[in-house]
Amino acid sequence: MEKFILALDQGTTGSRACLVNHRAEIVASAALEHPQIYPKPGWVEHDPEAIWSSVTATIQAVLKQSKITPAQIAAIGITNQRETILLWDKVTGKPVYNALVWQCRRTTDYCNNLKKKREAKIIKKKTGLIIDPYFTASKLRWLLDNVEGARARAAKDQLRAGTVDTFLLWRLTGGKSFKTDVSNASRTQLMNIAKGAWDPELLKIFQVPAGVLPEIVASNDDFGVTSGVPGLPDGIPVTGIAGDQQSALFGQTCFEVGSSKCTFGTGSFILMNTGTKMVVSKAGLLTTIAWRLKNEKKTTFALEGGAFICGAAVQWLRDEMKFIKESREVESLAREVTTTDGVYLVPAFVGLGAPYWDPGARAAIVGMTRGTNRNHLARAALEAMALQNVDILAAMGKDLGKRMGKVRVDGGAVRNDLLMQLQADFLGATVERPKQTESTVLGAAFLAGLGVGFWANVAEIKKVWALDRDFEPELSGKDRKAKMNDWHAAVARVR
Repeated sequence: MEKFILALDQGTTGSRACLVNHRAEIVASAALEHPQIYPKPGWVEHDPEAIWSSVTATIQAVLKQSKITPAQIAAIGITNQRETILLWDKVTGKPVYNALVWQCRRTTDYCNNLKKKREAKIIKKKTGLIIDPYFTASKLRWLLDNVEGARARAAKDQLRAGTVDTFLLWRLTGGKSFKTDVSNASRTQLMNIAKGAWDPELLKIFQVPAGVLPEIVASNDDFGVTSGVPGLPDGIPVTGIAGDQQSALFGQTCFEVGSSKCTFGTGSFILMNTGTKMVVSKAGLLTTIAWRLKNEKKTTFALEGGAFICGAAVQWLRDEMKFIKESREVESLAREVTTTDGVYLVPAFVGLGAPYWDPGARAAIVGMTRGTNRNHLARAALEAMALQNVDILAAMGKDLGKRMGKVRVDGGAVRNDLLMQLQADFLGATVERPKQTESTVLGAAFLAGLGVGFWANVAEIKKVWALDRDFEPELSGKDRKAKMNDWHAAVARVR
């Protein structure tokens, strides 16, 4: 009887369940959106019960679609939106408040004040992260201080807190397992990433009692077994958990030092494997844990950088500018011209992310003439997506002291051949597009599979990763340098 891995991908806008076979093929997939809640400007929440309902519904849907029996599921892997935090009752499992989403900015004032204090250096040194509402710690502090009775109940060991992976694990195991993996823990700003443990000093700074937090384990550890899950029998092991971006890095089999992946989504997220070395960035990037495998004493670290607007630039052309009706049309529109004719779009609609970290920057179109048309702007949007990534990848190479050799890509936008060629041209390195671009799902499946011996080791996993096409740079070094100089001049105009 053929076996499969059930990979659960719980994201910001919805949940997916996928069945993955031994050849790393997604044989069935089901997805369901869940509501976004905006109580106040800048506040973003999710209903935890809606998250759980979407997960169980997709599990049942993918089994029905595939006609695979639950007995054929060898293990379950989870990947998730990372910095979102939940707080629930230890006994009943009932949430005491909505989940505070990674996008939520309600703790901005607190974070701004914290940046001015001496603790700021301690936080950066121990966590590898900048102080920002994006991360979990300040949001958990807000929940404990603002949900009636929460801090008192936490002190009495009546509450449990965790990122989405921990909440799903709790529900999948019927409340028997309270764990998280190192990759998710490293995004909370409460973990000492050098030691791989919750840090007493950080807990004191953010006023979080240690008792509410889960046990930190390896990314392919024995997390527990299913119990009372609709549509699934009891006893299926959960053996893989990783935050979405780390999961994509693993799914792209970036196991060697210096190997990197870029996920093209609403924004773009780039991670580079730095091996066992915890590289402290001097170029505006984040230091994070990529994964730790059980039975190995080593932890694999990564450098991370993200651009807030990537595919969202194309959505802007579609929804606000009305240049196209569907996002996929942008490629044909951009191919109508061979250059942007000197036009640059700097898509700082919500500020600039890595390596600039300039929240006050705003978008601009630079270099327009009377002859500029929508074709030039479409091409400028695609170029901006690639140019932003070059800045991040160049910063990674600088921090690591290693020139970029190639980068693997995933996400919906990578089907755009022009975009991929532009990325290779501007980077001056090979861009590799896999046959299976759902790398986040594959990462969760690979980790879970390693946990139960579905795949023997990472060497076997590398054999099932398949290349669709690589894109080689066609731009000369001189033209590439001129392009980057012009781009940086455009970026300077918005800062």
